[in-house]
Amino acid sequence: MSRQKNIIYFFVHNNLRKDENMNIDIRNHIINNFKGLAEKDIKDSIIDSINDKDEVTLPGLGVFFEILWSNSSEDEKELIIKKLKQNM
Repeated sequence: MSRQKNIIYFFVHNNLRKDENMNIDIRNHIINNFKGLAEKDIKDSIIDSINDKDEVTLPGLGVFFEILWSNSSEDEKELIIKKLKQNM
């Protein structure tokens, strides 16, 4: 398993920071662990996560989707929606 894949799985372990209400900050954890990585490493991690079909990676992929969506134009968002609709 690649280093990046391990990072996606990491959020399920007890050493992830929790606040006083036991809320886990998965979003910031995933973002911080991928900062500074090469585009190839991020791509490989996404491909591995999808190919493995392991539901444990879904929160990390959701964070990636949130970043993609939040930084897309309205035209890009429409394209994303069309691709999702066509492939469901």
